[in-house]
Amino acid sequence: MAEQTQYEELVRQFSAFGAVKRDLGRILPSECPAGSAAVLTLLGRHGDMRMSKLAELLSVDMSVTSRHVAHVAARGWIERHPDPADKRSRILRLTPDGLEQLDELSRRTTRLLEERLADWTDEEVGQLIKLMARLRASFGDCRSTPVRIPAPVVEETTRTPANTK
Repeated sequence: MAEQTQYEELVRQFSAFGAVKRDLGRILPSECPAGSAAVLTLLGRHGDMRMSKLAELLSVDMSVTSRHVAHVAARGWIERHPDPADKRSRILRLTPDGLEQLDELSRRTTRLLEERLADWTDEEVGQLIKLMARLRASFGDCRSTPVRIPAPVVEETTRTPANTK
């Protein structure tokens, strides 16, 4: 098992990872912010789905999901069709323009990663992928499992009231 100092350094590295995410965010087209890119990516990876499933995968509530969906739908990147099993629900589906936008996002992120990791070997990139997947699996489904951190143990001291004899 790792030492406490290693875990502390890991926390510092997680915090610094924000710079990587910001760099990835900078390459997104102005009309496709991160939330929209996430919607397109999830639909591309998982296929057609209900909005409730998308909200679950995004780990956000329905109101946030609705805003993201409205944004990509207004640009013609997705279609919303009635769900044959439940007419009150909608099935989200990528359009040809959405697939094209998703391809563009993929090209941009691939180029950035190729540039930033140019001095990494294929084996090192493979190790990073494997370790990141393992880390994610170690956390399980963070959306539904509350994390309980035990309270620190505090020694009790016996106090006598000042006015008692």
